[in-house]
Amino acid sequence: MTLIYLVMALAPALAIALYIYWKDKHEKEPVGVLVMCFILGVLICFPAGFWNSGVFEIFKFDLADKNNDMLVSFFMAFFVVGLGEELLKYLVVVLYAFRKPSFNEPFDGIVYAVMVSLGFAAFENVIYVMEGGLGVAIMRMFTAVPMHAAFAVIMGYYIGLSKYYKGNARTEKNLKGLLYAVLLHGFYDFVLFQDDIPLLKLLIFPIIVWAFFLCRKAMKKHLDVSPFHPDRK
Repeated sequence: MTLIYLVMALAPALAIALYIYWKDKHEKEPVGVLVMCFILGVLICFPAGFWNSGVFEIFKFDLADKNNDMLVSFFMAFFVVGLGEELLKYLVVVLYAFRKPSFNEPFDGIVYAVMVSLGFAAFENVIYVMEGGLGVAIMRMFTAVPMHAAFAVIMGYYIGLSKYYKGNARTEKNLKGLLYAVLLHGFYDFVLFQDDIPLLKLLIFPIIVWAFFLCRKAMKKHLDVSPFHPDRK
């Protein structure tokens, strides 16, 4: 049963990774760099976990508790989990992937950001599935794991865009990607964390649909302007 849980925990992240690799139609990224991004995404789970658990402990915040205050939930969702996790992913992308010679078109920002995020999501998912079982595996297959990828697409869209800017303008584009990823991540977590308005949790479904719409639009835009597009050669 443990092996089945492990496969189910890893399957959604690997499936999305293959999908993004396939979507990168004009110039594939080096597999070695993609694998390293995935591994670094796994490794940043550890500082993220220490950060989240440490702040949760300070504020006595428990996700299993059904009486979480809305304001505390808002703070945890946006400024602890959302900011902490997305900042770590952002740092990997801009300090490692962005500097690679293979990062040479806008869509690469999406590819590398997603690979980092999927490494994070895969490791996190293994922990949750091993603890929660089959039901958790199925639920997170359609929610948490693809949403981690969605946060990354939004972030990667702006990081990829920044490749064509210099100085302050580049930094502004990069930080805009981080900001939007944090906001989307925070909003997603907030409706799940809070318990004051149970019906608010139903917003998770339109959030997921909206995020996927944004991702599809972002990927299409970058693919269309790729310098390796056949129409641009």
